[in-house]
Amino acid sequence: MEFAQFTYDRPDFDAYKNTFNNQLTGFTQAASFEAARGALTELNKLRTDIDTMAKLAYIRHSINTNDRFYAQENNYWDEHQPLFDQVHHEFYQALLHSPFQTELKQAFPETLFLLANDQVRLLDDRVVQLKQQENEWISQYTQLIASAQLLFDGKKYTLSEISACFTAKDRFTRRKAQKIYQSFFTKNEARFDEIFDQLVKLRTAIAQQLGFDNYVAYGDIAMNRWSYDRSQIQSFRQFILEEIVPKTQELYRRQADRLKLSELSYYDLPLVFPDGNAKPQGKECELVEKARTMYHQLSTETGDFFDLLTQQQLMDLTSRAGKQSGGYCEFIDAYHMPFIFANFNGTSDDVDVLTHETGHAFQSYLSRWIEEPELVFPTSDTAEIHSMSMEFLTWPWMEEFFGTASDKYRFAHLSSALQFLPYGALVDHFQEEVYSHPEWTPAQRKACWRKLEKQYCPERDYRQSSDLERGTYWYRQGHIFEVPFYYIDYTLAQVCAFQFWQRAIIEKDPQVWNDYLAICKIGGTKTFLETVALGNLVSPFDSEAMKSVIQNVADYLAEIPEESLKS
Repeated sequence: MEFAQFTYDRPDFDAYKNTFNNQLTGFTQAASFEAARGALTELNKLRTDIDTMAKLAYIRHSINTNDRFYAQENNYWDEHQPLFDQVHHEFYQALLHSPFQTELKQAFPETLFLLANDQVRLLDDRVVQLKQQENEWISQYTQLIASAQLLFDGKKYTLSEISACFTAKDRFTRRKAQKIYQSFFTKNEARFDEIFDQLVKLRTAIAQQLGFDNYVAYGDIAMNRWSYDRSQIQSFRQFILEEIVPKTQELYRRQADRLKLSELSYYDLPLVFPDGNAKPQGKECELVEKARTMYHQLSTETGDFFDLLTQQQLMDLTSRAGKQSGGYCEFIDAYHMPFIFANFNGTSDDVDVLTHETGHAFQSYLSRWIEEPELVFPTSDTAEIHSMSMEFLTWPWMEEFFGTASDKYRFAHLSSALQFLPYGALVDHFQEEVYSHPEWTPAQRKACWRKLEKQYCPERDYRQSSDLERGTYWYRQGHIFEVPFYYIDYTLAQVCAFQFWQRAIIEKDPQVWNDYLAICKIGGTKTFLETVALGNLVSPFDSEAMKSVIQNVADYLAEIPEESLKS
């Protein structure tokens, strides 16, 4: 069955609530463990059906935000998702108070009970209306981003499309493209400020209604940080400042020399090579076919999976007007298959996003055996290990995508992965400050962003952009609006992915693929640090081990001569 044939039916909330509560009564009144287990299995099926409808509505709305039917369905889910969550809140409470909890914990993943503990703390009738309003403001942000139509050299571009011009070899062109891109955010600055201001107020109110001091504590529980806490995140951010920022600055100095510039301006940063960055060879359909061949050669498992993905047309990769920005992967529970969403723009980002999202998709496919819908995907810190590592595990096939420019691609890819870490930490630090000071004005938030940006990303010279110098760059980072406190998970996963890179590419470790498969197959049935151990990786919170990991990456890049990076 192709994705277009997947059936969407808006669920009747009252009917579902009655059915669910009847089944929940069977669980709470079960006279034996066997009866409780059977009832729990049926409750999983009901939740799976609801999750499927919610995801189908989300995917189809994101594909075309101008589609009136799915725009209405998006509004429905903005309003009703918190209501469904509140129904499921009763399930989590019943699970934690079951007289058969000891037996249930032996039959079902422990993380289901960890998640239930979190959900009980985060869900309450008192905050349903606030959560509905939060969803509505998030939708306004995504709709605003999707509405962008920018005129550049006589042609209209989406934000994703015009970003391809950021790597133009001509300095005037890339400066002009950046200026036009930023003009959208400047033009809508008051609107972005209003949306975020409302989100901060709502999230703070939600947290305080539930007894938290602020949204920072709430946010970490919402992200299910079961094996570490905020103090460890703060220490990891400090590690990035002390150990990684100096190394990224050396890469930027090397880039300036390569481009023959005395100093880099912000609009120079995306151009890594003076003769142009590596670009994938072929149109979208050709890149997908190259990926299909690559995944057949990588392993039987990935080959068979990618065939299913393409046969069922479970990818939408083309950038177009009205389409939501960014990229993601969703697992469509009832159909036991994932869906990949992206915005190709003709740059190396197309290969990055394809391999990245395929990593997510492959993991969820291998975890389709899990009955609990919230555990097919693991927590985001773990999930991003699968995706970021897949970007490196596919390195041996980059010649197929980039031809003679494949070495340039690999250098830029590894460099950007290292350079990303300070930015990822910056986003988390910024959110921590903002939600610790919910009374701040928009101007104070921007000042905070720019102050932190100078610490984590000192290479960003905005002297030619007064708007960016005021601290408005973060408007374009959708995670800040849509999924607060997610972003640090990318950095935790990245340093794990570096270890897979070291083992697969440098050491040629024959065990590396089996370790990767092992952590893909368990979905969310283990915590982050348990998954790291299963994959024979070292913890991101082991600073001495991390110094070695980061030094390996830095040494590899330092040893690549500039002469070899010319086309």
